[in-house]
Amino acid sequence: MEERRPSLFSYFVVSLLGAVIGAFLMVTFFPAATQGKEENKIENRIIIEKTTDFSYAANKVLPSVVSISSKGQVASGFIIDQDGFIATNSHVLDKNMIITLTDGREFTGNVVFQDRVLDLAIIKIEADNLKEVTLGDSNLINIGDSVLAIGNPLNLRYHRTVTAGIISGKDITIEIEKGKFMEDLIQTDAAINKGNSGGPLINLRGEVIGINSVKASEYEGIGFAIPINIIKPILKSLREKGEFKPPTLGLKIFDVETARYYNYNIDRGIYVYEVVEDGPGFKAGIKEGDVILSIDGVEVNKVVDLKRELYLKEIGSKVILKIKNPIGMVREVEVLLDSIDNLSVDVFR
Repeated sequence: MEERRPSLFSYFVVSLLGAVIGAFLMVTFFPAATQGKEENKIENRIIIEKTTDFSYAANKVLPSVVSISSKGQVASGFIIDQDGFIATNSHVLDKNMIITLTDGREFTGNVVFQDRVLDLAIIKIEADNLKEVTLGDSNLINIGDSVLAIGNPLNLRYHRTVTAGIISGKDITIEIEKGKFMEDLIQTDAAINKGNSGGPLINLRGEVIGINSVKASEYEGIGFAIPINIIKPILKSLREKGEFKPPTLGLKIFDVETARYYNYNIDRGIYVYEVVEDGPGFKAGIKEGDVILSIDGVEVNKVVDLKRELYLKEIGSKVILKIKNPIGMVREVEVLLDSIDNLSVDVFR
């Protein structure tokens, strides 16, 4: 008699039954194998939702935003240290200014740092139970990143509002007056007006990446913010010494972008277009037309980067600048830093 072989249908039925039994045993006796994958999916979903949630970022920072009443106007600031240091714009300062916290407490403020060209200032209040912001890294931002601008609209001291937008440009330099520039700014389409000038520009993690400046935001639909990294060495000195005295090179300088606008052909570094007589740079032999390539071995291509490195130095200390002259010769010069108070704070670095 001929032996009958199992049909293909029989194999299919047996395989299907085996798969069902195997899945049942896996879920019943080894639930962690599937649970871990499901938890990972949920965790990833939570992280994604959190980083795209405007309310998460706004509510994290809002308690640290203050209103500053001066000159009959209301502007903004934000607490950068729980000991009472507040960042804001230089142009909002007034000897009779009143700082109002979100809990309604009011204080007078003392100016501990001011840069009129950069439109940056730090004031100090004597208060406790303060919530400081988290400072981000403005070097890590990208065009297209979502951002929020927070501040006080319509001269309302006790209200904070949030406007949303994206980073539409970075390392932007604009001329605010003839011969005076604000360099390396963050450009955003988030609305910046007199009310939120001095307030924080934040990413969706609730980290401050810039200080809003209405001084540079007089163009329709365009706002600018000062990169937050410039404030870090200033805050470090205030925390450690209780004061900050900015050193200077005594130079008037451009970054690459601005230099090209004025037809100075450089591809990197910081262009020197004026040297103050008897200043540190003058005494070190730096000339108009020289290009600063590095300071103490740190390459610099943006004014804000050079300024940040300077702010880490002490008045009376020496720095080594690598300089390229107009004919391409590179040399190193030693510069003895002086106090910026001995020069024009509005013009020279």
